[in-house]
Amino acid sequence: MRSSRRRTRISGTAALLGAAALLASGVPAAEAAPAAPGDPASDVVPGRGTATPALVDGIEEAAKDSGSPADAARGHLAAKKDRYRITDPGRDLTAEQTVRHGADETVRFQQKHRGVPVLGGQYLVRMAKKDGERVVTGTSGKYFTGLAVGTKAGVAERTAVARAVAATAAGDHRTGSLTKLSPGAAGAPKTHSKSGAKSKSGGGTALTGASHGLVVLPQGEGVLTYHVTVTGSDPATGAPVKQEVYVDAASGFPVLQYSGIQHIAGADGGSPGTTGSGVKLDGKKVGLDLTRDAASDTYQLRDRRRQWGGSKNALTTWDARGVDANDASGKWPAGIKEVASRSAEFGKDATESGAVDAHWAAGQVYDYYKKKHGRDSLDGKGMAINSLVGVTDGGFPFVNAFWDGQKMVYGGGDEEFKTLSADLDVVGHEMTHGVVEHTAGLVYVGQSGALNEAVADYFGNAIDVNASKTPMDDPRAALIGEDLCRTKSPEECALRDLGDGRTTSKDFLGVTIGTDSGGVHLNSTIFSGALWDIREDLGGTLADRIVYKALAEYLTPLDGYTDARNAVVAAAKALGVKGAQLRAVHRAFDAHGITKGWEKAIGADSDKLLGDLNATRLGGFLPNTGAGAGGGWWAAAKSDDEGQEAFSVWAGRTDGTGERKLISPNDGRYHVYPDTDGKTVAWVAYGPNDVEVLSRPLRGGPVRKLWSAGTSVANVHVSNGTVTWQESSPHGQQRVAYLRAGEREPVFVDGGRYDVVTALPTIHGDKLGYAKVYTDKDGFQQVSTEITDVRSGKQTLVPAKGGHLGIATPAINGKYLYWLVDDIADDNRMGLRRAKLDGTGRTDIVPEDSKDSYFWNVDASESAVTLTQWQPQQGWSNANLTKLVQTDLDGKGLKRVSCNRGEQTGHASDTGRRVVWIDGTTGHTDLVTRARPAGTC
Repeated sequence: MRSSRRRTRISGTAALLGAAALLASGVPAAEAAPAAPGDPASDVVPGRGTATPALVDGIEEAAKDSGSPADAARGHLAAKKDRYRITDPGRDLTAEQTVRHGADETVRFQQKHRGVPVLGGQYLVRMAKKDGERVVTGTSGKYFTGLAVGTKAGVAERTAVARAVAATAAGDHRTGSLTKLSPGAAGAPKTHSKSGAKSKSGGGTALTGASHGLVVLPQGEGVLTYHVTVTGSDPATGAPVKQEVYVDAASGFPVLQYSGIQHIAGADGGSPGTTGSGVKLDGKKVGLDLTRDAASDTYQLRDRRRQWGGSKNALTTWDARGVDANDASGKWPAGIKEVASRSAEFGKDATESGAVDAHWAAGQVYDYYKKKHGRDSLDGKGMAINSLVGVTDGGFPFVNAFWDGQKMVYGGGDEEFKTLSADLDVVGHEMTHGVVEHTAGLVYVGQSGALNEAVADYFGNAIDVNASKTPMDDPRAALIGEDLCRTKSPEECALRDLGDGRTTSKDFLGVTIGTDSGGVHLNSTIFSGALWDIREDLGGTLADRIVYKALAEYLTPLDGYTDARNAVVAAAKALGVKGAQLRAVHRAFDAHGITKGWEKAIGADSDKLLGDLNATRLGGFLPNTGAGAGGGWWAAAKSDDEGQEAFSVWAGRTDGTGERKLISPNDGRYHVYPDTDGKTVAWVAYGPNDVEVLSRPLRGGPVRKLWSAGTSVANVHVSNGTVTWQESSPHGQQRVAYLRAGEREPVFVDGGRYDVVTALPTIHGDKLGYAKVYTDKDGFQQVSTEITDVRSGKQTLVPAKGGHLGIATPAINGKYLYWLVDDIADDNRMGLRRAKLDGTGRTDIVPEDSKDSYFWNVDASESAVTLTQWQPQQGWSNANLTKLVQTDLDGKGLKRVSCNRGEQTGHASDTGRRVVWIDGTTGHTDLVTRARPAGTC
């Protein structure tokens, strides 16, 4: 979904428009919550897909080892091998953290498979000292017993890094979904624009990758991967990027991607410092802990008092005005300085930059965790706390805030929104992301990401209402970010409302990773709302202790909603909650629909052709790799039911009749991005040394190797034996190629020129259409479309209309070439443009200024045009998720294809009005279809 830079939301990632890896949003639960709000719950909750239980509670068993907590915990697991099925705890479990609260100890172990860490493989052992002896009171987590994958990589580490960078650079260009090519596209000629408008895309810092070594993804017998972090700026949008990419170590295919940026969207010597004051943006004067720098004779927003008795690290606020958000994401921006003043009374400049708010609030959050939970800083070990204020977005206002794994970064706001540090619950939210990272480590995608956001919202809100002494029954108590607006009321301004009453049955929004990292914000208040209800019923002191204990001592990285319910209930019991209070905890989760099997209650009006395109024990973390359709057939790629095997290409009839066919070999490579014309299937195979374009007739026969490339390949299409595709370099340079039936060498439509970008191919019969960035005869950069006759080689440029900010996803049929065009600056709409196949007759059949033209992605059959549409509404809801709409060939009679509640994306037109698409409604990534539009929903 496109988003205005001026639109304010708590976003899960800087927008990578239609990220390459489309992830399902629903993380399967390890098992469900108790069936009834009874007391007590079952002692043992089985694990899902593993012989190790997800939760063991209500026990009191003597620890077998009197050494360290970790030794005692390992001894218990070894002694109870029949229960835990952990063969060698000493070899397979590394103690990551021990949390102590009085006589209680919780050891958090990281699972390793033959010495390689397992993503999400964490197991916790809880113990207590009783009469001077340790006893084990419970265990929980995820230990994957079925792992057998080898740990020798077949792909060079440098190849994995290059593939990760290329996948991130290509982004949405890999599937042709949610894609836009602009004059600022990577590799485009650097010239001037006739429009004179300042581009908000392109430029920025080049993408780079850093490998963290091998990691096993726990799918089936395991998938060995390289974990690579890619940082820099998005080549298409200029937005900051910190992408966590897992590259299959056997084939080199990027099997998992998610953002490492979590939005609300060092030791120092000397004396403990001094105090001063400043005025927050709400006009209130507050005390500030400062350090006086004798060399410069200034007072700095550096608080050394709070951690002076421990690590001696500081809480410091930095002036980052004029720094681009990209340059502050995942790295330390050069040249920034601590906010300073000649006087201990900080003045107007420190107020307006948000520095006073950020510094004061960081102290409040630190104090909350220290006093209420005994936690010393975000990591529990006294780490330094750094807040950067005033960042911008390519020189434009940045109305957001994020935690990047190292520090808090706050946008400077705009004419309506104050700096994002101006509300304590926002600061509490961002700093709690740091606490989550150093406790449960909830992976920031899908349900685990929604839990991450829910916990950050819960504690941010709790800290705020505690500090302001706001009663829980105050109508505004549940709001997040309500104090950020300059003119709007708190209700209008709030970024989220923990009291919105959302439930899984009515409000869960199934989306792919291209939207909000799989719904981390869209679905967060379903769970945070339940926690808020618990806080209302039990009071802040007890509820906060329960939620913190669940976070620190029960939750693990891949947990979903029902896992988290189990964790909260178990934590409550461990704190002595029972009777009516425990029933209130169960009641809160029941009221929000967080019950066993809740995912199965979500309905759809489409017909499923292929379920769980990325079915995995990780809950759909493997990428969705596109789908194609034509001639009454579909083609799609998926793994096995465990998600362990590399992807294979399957095909079947779009009306659902007959048996589906396995098209590609199962040879360890990733066979992805397929398309079909009803006669032939073409696709891409990712191997350790190269990327191949392959094809095979639907009626059977050998697989044909068409082309081998050393870079990223996607956007494969086939028609009448001619196959076309797009190659993308790690730097984002795109080239379109085609290969005619019976020929060996492809034709690159750019003629080998490096000052031309071609992308997003579409083919029908002998006509190949694509997007093109070029320099016109007057030296101006233009972006438009071009048509190549693949038989004669004749190229027909469709003249640019001028003022193009970008175009998206051309589509072709036997009469017309269609594409989406963006001509209006600072507008979120795209018009539907059409031209005849000889390049004439260019016309806007749905003008960009139409009320309906909030489009992304277009495809066409001989009788209909289907588009992905979204609605520009504030906040997230079913209404503004991407939906499919369909018109006739003249742009008339726009109707909804399906009334499904979740996200609809990645569509392909078959014959007539039938469309296949990737649907996230049920929390899974399914290939579905409809033969005709549903109409008005």
